[in-house]
Amino acid sequence: MSDAITLPPGLADYVRVVSVRESDTLRRLREETAALPDAGMQTSPEQAQFLALLVRAIGARRCLEIGVFTGYTSLWLASALPDEGRLVACDVNERSVAVARRYWREAGVEHKIDMRLAPALETLDALLGEGQAGAFDFAYIDADKVNYLDYYERALALLRPGGVIAADNVLWSGLVIDESATDREVVAIRDFNERLRRDERVSLSLLAIRDGLTLACKRS
Repeated sequence: MSDAITLPPGLADYVRVVSVRESDTLRRLREETAALPDAGMQTSPEQAQFLALLVRAIGARRCLEIGVFTGYTSLWLASALPDEGRLVACDVNERSVAVARRYWREAGVEHKIDMRLAPALETLDALLGEGQAGAFDFAYIDADKVNYLDYYERALALLRPGGVIAADNVLWSGLVIDESATDREVVAIRDFNERLRRDERVSLSLLAIRDGLTLACKRS
């Protein structure tokens, strides 16, 4: 999706230049991904770096990522984890995951990433079935929008109190306020946003960056 929130010409470049500390491996992965037909699925450097900072700030050791694509955000998150930390990554696309594995290996973080090549709901249900409720610190949701609420409920069950869920694309290029937009994705995002607004199990903030990023902190 194109950005819902845009900065004046040149200012976006300035933000990236003065704030993003992107490794050569991350830059090359981003550039390779940008040449793909579905390149718009990739998280921006600014947002991915913010998520990595958040992982460090909460002292995360176990993370979930729902929607991997070519692994750019995964690489940021895994790099932010301690050496014994683990990221359970969920996706179904073997081709894009093959790109991800190549760069994870190059960056030396592949051992931190438990890649589950299966429908994410199956993986999340399996983790719950293994007794891992409350065992994770952080979850990033950036997959098919129709299942956002299902991903959220499972991720919330898997998180410890004080853990954080980050959900991407919650403004859906501004279509959330366009009453004429009634496709399944925008309806699902509207439902997701409204459900979280009323969810007293979490503290909530919707950040108007890129295509909208919601942060939900699980209360005790």
